[in-house]
Amino acid sequence: MDLRSLRYFVAVAEERHFGRAAARLHMTQPPLSRAIRQLETDLGALLLHRSPTGVTLTTAGAALYDEARALLEQAERVRARVAAAAGAATLTIGTLADSAEQAGARLAAAFRRRHPAVQVRVREADFTDPTTGLRAGLVDVALTREPFDDTGITTRLLRSDPMGVVLRADDPLARREMLRLSDLADRPWFRLPDGTDPVWRAYWNATTPGGELRDGPVVRTVHECLQAVLWNGTVGLAPAAHALPEGLTSVPLADMPPSRLVLAWNSADANPLIRSFTHIATAVYRSASREPARP
Repeated sequence: MDLRSLRYFVAVAEERHFGRAAARLHMTQPPLSRAIRQLETDLGALLLHRSPTGVTLTTAGAALYDEARALLEQAERVRARVAAAAGAATLTIGTLADSAEQAGARLAAAFRRRHPAVQVRVREADFTDPTTGLRAGLVDVALTREPFDDTGITTRLLRSDPMGVVLRADDPLARREMLRLSDLADRPWFRLPDGTDPVWRAYWNATTPGGELRDGPVVRTVHECLQAVLWNGTVGLAPAAHALPEGLTSVPLADMPPSRLVLAWNSADANPLIRSFTHIATAVYRSASREPARP
């Protein structure tokens, strides 16, 4: 056994599905399946009952899950203690698309003033992972958007943004002051790939988790979404204040829940740098919200 194979197993055990676990780990399903098979061979025990709808833990799998979680948590504590002893404290921040842009420079400056010796790494994720690598252990804290499955994750709201529908500037609906979802019923909508968090996937498709998705092209990035709108008239969604490239415009969407910009971190992670970053980011965004909008 190694920590990577245990991390893979924990992801499958928690997602109860190889496809969702692979998406969470930012890998394809075949190597994940092979890794779990190899782990079962190494341990000489069947860990998962597999079925077309997903997986369930065997008795041996349930026992390994508890031990694996404890081992991974201990490994993180060891890593943090070694880094602290070496004087090489680091904080890895996950971001999603535009989530860090508006307050990015101010937030970076405020954090550097408080923690000048901390090395900060930034990892940008695409639309397939709203936790930006948090569940996979790739980042310490995420600057992202809800809604997503927040099991085991703590979030703090930074800002709530009204949503708009992204259209070509020459689209007849672009002249409207406000739109409703019913106005877009006959349009193709962008969709996120299979295996993406179902709560998150449903939000960006303006449907409900587990319900039938609106048909349209599958996209993974903001750029792919905007290009689908530009070239094919696909309906895209974005925070109403989001800057758009030439040829595109946004119309407020009356019956779409707002997009909540949040900080997210693993609830069991006691890293004091996460708490400090959370306090600093909250103060920076609160200050930014009081400033008058630029003309």
